Amino acid sequence: MVSSVPRLVIAAPSSGSGKTTVATGLMAALSARGFAVSPHKVGPDYIDPGYHSLATGRVGRNLDAYLCGPELVAPLFAHGADGCDIAVVEGVMGLYDGAAGEGELASTAQVAKLLRAPVVLVVDASSQSRSVAALVHGFVSWDPEVRVGGVILNKVASDRHEGLLREALESVGVPVLGVLRRAAQVETPSRHLGLVPVAERGSVAVEAVSAMAAQVAAGCDLSALVALARSAGALPCAAWDAGEALVSSPPPPLPVPSPGALPPNPLSALDGPRPQTPDGLDGAGRAVRVAVAGGSAFTFSYAEHAELLTAAGAEVVGFDPLRDEELPEGTAGLVIGGGFPEVYASELSANESLRKAVAELALSGAPVAAECAGLLYLSRELDGLPMCGVLDASARMSERLTLGYRDAVAVSDSALAGAGTRMRGHEFHRTVVEPGAGDTPAWGMRTPERRVEGFVQRGVHASYLHTHWASEPGVARRFVERCRTS
Repeated sequence: MVSSVPRLVIAAPSSGSGKTTVATGLMAALSARGFAVSPHKVGPDYIDPGYHSLATGRVGRNLDAYLCGPELVAPLFAHGADGCDIAVVEGVMGLYDGAAGEGELASTAQVAKLLRAPVVLVVDASSQSRSVAALVHGFVSWDPEVRVGGVILNKVASDRHEGLLREALESVGVPVLGVLRRAAQVETPSRHLGLVPVAERGSVAVEAVSAMAAQVAAGCDLSALVALARSAGALPCAAWDAGEALVSSPPPPLPVPSPGALPPNPLSALDGPRPQTPDGLDGAGRAVRVAVAGGSAFTFSYAEHAELLTAAGAEVVGFDPLRDEELPEGTAGLVIGGGFPEVYASELSANESLRKAVAELALSGAPVAAECAGLLYLSRELDGLPMCGVLDASARMSERLTLGYRDAVAVSDSALAGAGTRMRGHEFHRTVVEPGAGDTPAWGMRTPERRVEGFVQRGVHASYLHTHWASEPGVARRFVERCRTS
């Protein structure tokens, strides 16, 4: 199968150059002109895809070569872009920045090469003139396999400044596809973990995206950008499919450890090949209802998770812990992803009815998968305010930011993963949970101290680690099967 969807990668020399403004504005401007735009984001970021969705009316999807492996980048892209007229991919950090110590892995440059997509470089020109030529020349020539097809100059001060920049860039041979002036109305507010999610901003976010679209439409050559996107080569790959992913990753014939059992040396699995998750679902039988937390406090999720749960036989139903006083009727399993519960701690705590319902479900042994924000919500308290009390742990805000990719192994058998299951994940939080691990931890990390982290008890799997289930579809199959049998 070959994907021929026109596509562009929006990159920059560094963070803060204006990638999100340009990418989101371009998505919205093209959508306003009748294009069906497929939005994508390089890396594990959950927040930018929310703005992308607002701009296009389609689900924003992540392309992360570390979490999912380089081999899944093109199939996941083709899955998201199916039926679209054009795709816009927003990069991460600087063009050539990737996972620490891993070369180009997970960089925007690597993703652009895997997608055979031309790159548009967004340059913050606010403090330079002729030097912009040296900067762009360096990025163009650094890796010959990366095709930089144009430049968009951001934060240009005046007509005279623009003239100096254009004159300097003539010698580089890379066309200027847009010039954007400073514009306060397109700025999006941020806090301790980056931009404020769309779900928390309401109409203000809509106005910001509209302003981005107007600025890009006025300052960029949209026809030239579309032509560049159409110059992308054919992408020979089959689109990722949740059902096929489950079928193609059958569980090996291995015995399932008893609940809570640890292998003799669980962290040693980090040094060997990646086993697949034991246990599974053959697709037969009735659907079970899996409730997935959403709303302003729990905005972090990958679309593929719900798709995998559905393909494994679940009926996925959303609920908002800030507003709903009960879990959806018939809930057999619960997924609580990431977000900002610390911002809404008082409201979450005040919803005592739902907290009790979550605690009762967990006590019954039903499967509960909680990541980061979900871990905080299941704790005894958050910044001194009562939470669900499922875990005998206390959570609080911290001055220290914990950030980075992680190579992990499941050290305990759980409803989500069998002991020995290898997965890659990402940590991104400014909170602390004490203790950091229960008597039966969730993950062992490949860090200098080989630390363990998280909690496994009854059907609960709670951890700071964000994972992308497309890399290990068996976790969705296992989770749904446990929902059937718990």
